[in-house]
Amino acid sequence: MTLIKRLLTSTVLLVAIPSLAHAEILVGFVTALSGPVSSIGIPNGKGIAAGQAYIGEIGGEKFRVIQLDDASDATASTRNARKLVEQDKVDILMGTSGAPQTLAMATAAIEMKVPMIAVSPIAPVPAGEGGPWVVQTPQPTPLLVQGIVDHMKAKGLKTVAFLGFSDAFGDLMYNSLVEAAKGTDIKVVANERYARSDSSVTAQVLRVVASKPDAIMLGGTGTPGALPVIALSERGYKGPLYGNHGMISADFLRLAGKAANGIICPTGPVTAAEQLPDSNPIQKVALAFRAAFEKASGEPPTDSFSSYSFDGWLVLADAAKRALATGAKPGTPEFRLALRQALFTTKDVVGTQGVYSYTPADRHGVDARSRIMVQIEDGKYKLLP
Repeated sequence: MTLIKRLLTSTVLLVAIPSLAHAEILVGFVTALSGPVSSIGIPNGKGIAAGQAYIGEIGGEKFRVIQLDDASDATASTRNARKLVEQDKVDILMGTSGAPQTLAMATAAIEMKVPMIAVSPIAPVPAGEGGPWVVQTPQPTPLLVQGIVDHMKAKGLKTVAFLGFSDAFGDLMYNSLVEAAKGTDIKVVANERYARSDSSVTAQVLRVVASKPDAIMLGGTGTPGALPVIALSERGYKGPLYGNHGMISADFLRLAGKAANGIICPTGPVTAAEQLPDSNPIQKVALAFRAAFEKASGEPPTDSFSSYSFDGWLVLADAAKRALATGAKPGTPEFRLALRQALFTTKDVVGTQGVYSYTPADRHGVDARSRIMVQIEDGKYKLLP
């Protein structure tokens, strides 16, 4: 063989070697590392890290995460999603923190025909061409709020006032309350809102208290969710307070302090994992999540937000395994489509917040097993019957 032929043969082999190597599964993850939703976004990011520590590869294909900060801004959420898809060529999107931001990101994902796992609750979005494309790990808000209404009925309460965010999350909470109260003796007597960036809710609290409700339901999350709790305590409100899963947070407890005592919240099973019966399949996964979180972050989890992104990672790992089985290769349109099809045929994936089984008609994928009721007592969450 001549020298030129040997050089040409070597070049062909060098070019061919990368094509024989395993490709990475690229995950585009957007979260809020700064801004008013960062008390949710930072734990979301730690949940992804815990997921990677728990499952780092599938079928010999390693996962690689490209993470971007949207600074709690919906416009940045959209921009980041487009960058991840159009420039970084990710196979799937995950994110983000806050309902408005997640909705913006999901809209972009559908337009670009890229599968997405939402880790914050969002209102229904159009399926899009060839869709649907988006599933979510947080429990559907109506399922959670139904737990509040059921608890109110059991206690004989007849009126409830709502005080929550003036955004998509607040709308979800309020509309779910109104719907759950239909056909019952419970009447919604007030609907007061505030912005996440507000520094005072005095006027809203005064109007809520003036409506003389039997109970108050709060539609805020994270650190901004503590504002009305403190204001109600300062004004001597002693009636029942109902919160939500977005108040399962060390930051919320730290800011609200003793004013949080007694708040009843519907939330996911991971919040009281040790208090669940051993027969509950979620308990084992929830405890494994805590171990993975501590391995990745060097500390135990103190929130519920990280578990939603961890569950998203479990759903992704299950879908990726089945997508790879089709023969599609990461980095191709065929793999994206296979991932989408796998997501919507997910069956009985046990997570920390529920057992996930998605279909094209069900983007939530969970049932009543994903909801427990807890009461805050001195910084801890007591499982209620």
